[in-house]
Amino acid sequence: VQLVESGGGLVQPGGSLRLSCAASGITITVVYMSWVRQAPGRELEWVSSINGADATTYYADSVKGRFTISRDTAKNTVYLQMNVLKSEDTARYYCAISPPYNTRPSFRGLGTQVTVSS
Repeated sequence: VQLVESGGGLVQPGGSLRLSCAASGITITVVYMSWVRQAPGRELEWVSSINGADATTYYADSVKGRFTISRDTAKNTVYLQMNVLKSEDTARYYCAISPPYNTRPSFRGLGTQVTVSS
């Protein structure tokens, strides 16, 4: 199983980024897929999840209304559209095979860095 994140970068406050997570070795429609993040000096924070069976989505209060999780089953890829980015969104973002609200995923990718700064 492999999860490969991409799409991170440097963006100004108020800007947008779309992260991608390409999965291999597992079909995203049979598991919960999640995004978690870790800022320097802080613990992992759960951000969002999508139910593989019915695409129900879940969001942390800190990102609700600004971030959108989605998937492309044909590409076996999960996305995180991030809008109205704030400095506090700066973190390394990881894709994980993990249920909602879990802050200790047992399997995740190597991550992609998101830096929000002017």
